[in-house]
Amino acid sequence: MNAINQSHELPRSAAVATTHPTHTFKMLMRREFWEHKGGFLWAPLVAGGILLVLTLMGIGAGEVLLRKVPDRATINVEGGSFQVNGLDLSQLTAKMSPSELHEFGGVIDASLYMAASWPFIVLAFVVFFYCLGSLYDDRRDRSVLFWKSLPISDRDTVLSKVASATLMAPAIAALAAIATVFGSMVVYSFAVLLHGGNPVTMLWGPASPLKVSLHLIASIPVYALWALPTVGWLMLCSAWAKSKPFLWAIMIPVFAGIFVSWFDLMHLFELETGWFWKNVVARSLLSVAPGSWFNAAQTADVNFDGPQAVHSLLSLRTMYSVLATPQLWVGALAGAVMIFGAIRLRRWRDEG
Repeated sequence: MNAINQSHELPRSAAVATTHPTHTFKMLMRREFWEHKGGFLWAPLVAGGILLVLTLMGIGAGEVLLRKVPDRATINVEGGSFQVNGLDLSQLTAKMSPSELHEFGGVIDASLYMAASWPFIVLAFVVFFYCLGSLYDDRRDRSVLFWKSLPISDRDTVLSKVASATLMAPAIAALAAIATVFGSMVVYSFAVLLHGGNPVTMLWGPASPLKVSLHLIASIPVYALWALPTVGWLMLCSAWAKSKPFLWAIMIPVFAGIFVSWFDLMHLFELETGWFWKNVVARSLLSVAPGSWFNAAQTADVNFDGPQAVHSLLSLRTMYSVLATPQLWVGALAGAVMIFGAIRLRRWRDEG
């Protein structure tokens, strides 16, 4: 009877003991999210909320100023004029041709991209300081000893932090930016309604909030690859530095740039000194800034004439042209090497 019970218990214990690698990785990703929820989630949401509040305040201030304008003050537009007080915004679109409405939509879309930039600006700071403390903080508070006692490899731990910085954080920031985009459209619609305009024909028709949202989501893979040099360098410093990883991460590339500039070493390779600052120093420290890959994008065919140029500049073709450049792949390879170094350092770096 005992033998039968043991035979039934063995498969159960074996099932409990074996955990699929993807389950472990998901658990590590959840850990990173909950430990850094303030930076990953709330920071971009608060940034977008601040933008919306400032927009409402600007509209309110504009309404107050409009009330102080004399009753007979007029604004001249092509084809006619209208009074400022009692402004009927429907007159703006009523006298516009289809091409002018198209250009007007480009102006609205440009404002939506500016609104969406607020969560992404915060993302740059969040990812920078997250990577800088990702491995150092575990050693500082000795929690690394606990995590090393678990059946979790250093490779999985470090790669989960890389995925959190390059995929999870920008994905959440993109969602916050999309919420900011549609929140801005709602605020604009409210302002249009105050002056008798139709938001559907004046805003939602000419503008392309869905297209803007698609571009924000589509930029995540490019960001993930482009950010690898900075992510790898910061995590390498985080795994190596005994104290003050911020100073080490900043001083080493900056002083290397000063040394190269001082002795004019790049002329040995028939390159300008600026090449080292742009492709080594800047890529090591600033690649986590969204949109920093624009300099590598193919923009020769972009038409910069008119407000609709924002769509050409941020089109999928322009965005994904970065994937065909050596700057991205050489930087990604350098970042992968530094991430491998961070894994090796975490394996033996124990100050406890």
